[in-house]
Amino acid sequence: MFQVGEMIVCDHNGVCRILDVTEMPELKEGILYYELEPVYSKGSRIYVPVDSEKLVMRRVSTAKEVEALLNEIPDIETIWIANEKKREEQYKEVARRYDCREWVKIIKTIHLRKRSRGLEGKKITYIDEKYMKLAQENLYGEISIPLNIERNRVEEYIRDRLGNREKE
Repeated sequence: MFQVGEMIVCDHNGVCRILDVTEMPELKEGILYYELEPVYSKGSRIYVPVDSEKLVMRRVSTAKEVEALLNEIPDIETIWIANEKKREEQYKEVARRYDCREWVKIIKTIHLRKRSRGLEGKKITYIDEKYMKLAQENLYGEISIPLNIERNRVEEYIRDRLGNREKE
C-alpha cells in the first residue's frame, strides 16, 4: 500500500500525489480509497480504491531508474508495423501499461516515422501525432519528478544526454 505524500503513477491520470487514504461510506462501506491530486492538474482530486485491479498504480521511477532508462534509449526497440490499424492497436496495448520504457518505444517509433515520412514529403498521421503527445506527456511528466526539472525541459534534457553519450 502506498503512503500519504508519496508520488505515484495512476493509470491515465498520470503522476499523482497521495493526499489521504480514507474510507468513503457514501461510495462503498469498508473500502479504502486513495485521495489523489494529479501533479499537473493542481486542485483536482481523484478517488481510487486502494485495492483496484483495473488501474495501473505504481511508484514514480527513481532518479537512478530514470538515468538507467536514458542510457538504454538507443537500444530500446521500436514498434515498426506498416499497417496503420495494427500499429494503432500496438500503440494502445503499449500505452495501457503506463511504463516509461513503453513510452520511449512509442516516441522513438514516431520520431523515426516522422523522419521517414518527411523524406517522402508527408507529415505524420493523426494517430502518430495523438500517441506521440500521449507518450511525451506521460514520460516527461513522470521523469521530471525524480530529475527535479520542469516537465517542459525534459525533452531537451534527454536530447542533451543522448547527444553527450554519442560524443563519448
